[in-house]
Amino acid sequence: MNTDITASTKPEYPVLDRNPPFTRVVGNFSTLDYFRFATITGVSVTVGYLSGIKPGIRGPSMVTGGLIGLMGGFMYAYQNSAGRIMGFFPNDNEVAHYKK
Repeated sequence: MNTDITASTKPEYPVLDRNPPFTRVVGNFSTLDYFRFATITGVSVTVGYLSGIKPGIRGPSMVTGGLIGLMGGFMYAYQNSAGRIMGFFPNDNEVAHYKK
């Protein structure tokens, strides 16, 4: 199975890994990635709760909103981390860390 990623634009920053595995991307999450992940999840839980019109629907609506936010927050953090490893986003910290 070919998992090579071909981009329409060339990376602007140093490339650490052209096709990083899942474990490397998740292990590269920064504090800001975790903060964004938690913020998106928290906002989604709140929006889910507030969108429950009837009191009996608020709980399930909150859980559904939280799950959607959890997945969306994870995907956003993953995208940023993978982008730094592949050289599409500024990656000064990663370059310094992986040169050791």
